[in-house]
Amino acid sequence: MKFMQLLVSVTSETEVAAALQGGADIIDIKNPREGALGANFPHVIRRVRECTPPAIPVSAAIGDAPNLPGTVALAALGAATCGVQYVKVGLLGPQTAQDALILLQQMCRAVRDARPDVQIIATAYADAHKVNALPPLALPAVARQAGVDGCLLDTAKKGEGTLLTHLSKEQLYTFVAQCQGADLTCALAGSLGAQDVPYICQFGADILGVRTAACQGGRVEGRVDADKVRHLKALIAAHASPTSRPSATTLPVVPAAPR
Repeated sequence: MKFMQLLVSVTSETEVAAALQGGADIIDIKNPREGALGANFPHVIRRVRECTPPAIPVSAAIGDAPNLPGTVALAALGAATCGVQYVKVGLLGPQTAQDALILLQQMCRAVRDARPDVQIIATAYADAHKVNALPPLALPAVARQAGVDGCLLDTAKKGEGTLLTHLSKEQLYTFVAQCQGADLTCALAGSLGAQDVPYICQFGADILGVRTAACQGGRVEGRVDADKVRHLKALIAAHASPTSRPSATTLPVVPAAPR
């Protein structure tokens, strides 16, 4: 049986020990000063990977990306060479499924030419309507066609609502089912607090991602606290059901770009 894993975002190697003491399953690296999926510096990514036990996977965000496939591909390649197991990109710039498909295909090509073992996670925003980005429920079909490994839901506008205020229960069930039916890792995040964990557990996602909920002092200035992480892990253990893999879900095909 497989239970939902807890991903804890850190901003430097100094926060890794607390995340691990609390029981984090995945260490994520971001720079919240640069956005929801703000990219950190290569030297920070390397240091976090070096001080994290080899058995614990590390992921790195490369930003709330513009619709610039070449720029994103180059950034993804850079992160992949720092020893991480996951590279995450936020689809802030692409507004259509076709734009997102092209960007993700080029990102996959760049990373897999150099590091075929690195998994690529595409992120859509639950509040996409506020930032004119790709609608979140369009992501699973695009991700499957592009060949990425998983999908994440987050929020772009921090402090203006959470995943649960922007998407309904039915929408979240649909998103998770589409990801799992297409054999895509499914992660849920978006300003979620400890009080939201019992509710989130019902959807059967593979990963729950947090930063603020794991910190003393807030998302940007705060630091990861082992007791907060431990509390989140206990909530998952108390409320999570084994994640399931339903039969393949029919997803639309994104039309090929004209040549």
